Amino acid sequence: MHTVLLGKETIYRVGKILCVTRNYRAHAAELHNKPPEQPVFFLKPASSIIGQGETAVIPPCSNNCQHEVELAILIGKWGKNISPATALSHVAGYGIGIDLTLRDLQTDLKNRGLPWSMAKGFDTSCPLSDFTPAERIADPQALDLLLYVNGELRQQGNSGDMIHSIPALISAASAIFSLEEGDILLTGTPAGVGPLLSGDRLRAEIPQLGTLDISIR
Repeated sequence: MHTVLLGKETIYRVGKILCVTRNYRAHAAELHNKPPEQPVFFLKPASSIIGQGETAVIPPCSNNCQHEVELAILIGKWGKNISPATALSHVAGYGIGIDLTLRDLQTDLKNRGLPWSMAKGFDTSCPLSDFTPAERIADPQALDLLLYVNGELRQQGNSGDMIHSIPALISAASAIFSLEEGDILLTGTPAGVGPLLSGDRLRAEIPQLGTLDISIR
């Protein structure tokens, strides 16, 4: 069972992790991808989660594991076909996530027309911070996202740059998947993704939410 902490004492059992692809134009451009007109989601298993201070392990099948810092949304109550107007009422909290991606494996599988879940859902591929209660965040679309590798700033963006807003993402996701208490939504990454090596140390930061520190092996 995998759990996350909201505030200082509320524990949520994690269900599914929904991730949206190409939700920042600059990131889509750096990978030479066209953003889809509507949100497109993929899944990570709960078994991919690691927490503060833990170590992510690059599988031996990859020579190009890349970092993607993201704003994470913790769903606090069940919903289906949620309207954008009521979407934020389903949010229990906000946190920091890192979507680790085996880019070489993902590209190879895409080129062969095969699913690429292995490149996104491997063990330790979803580092997550604790979550800050939603009521403490005045505007979740005005949060700075930063990621440092060995002290060097690699990614910098703002949640206001999302192509599809948080309410739009929740609404679109709930049209396909019933959202349940403990589900997590990763909302996309800004530009600046890049490769990681064994021994690297990462710090992801959203100043209003805190930091998430992990190492790579």
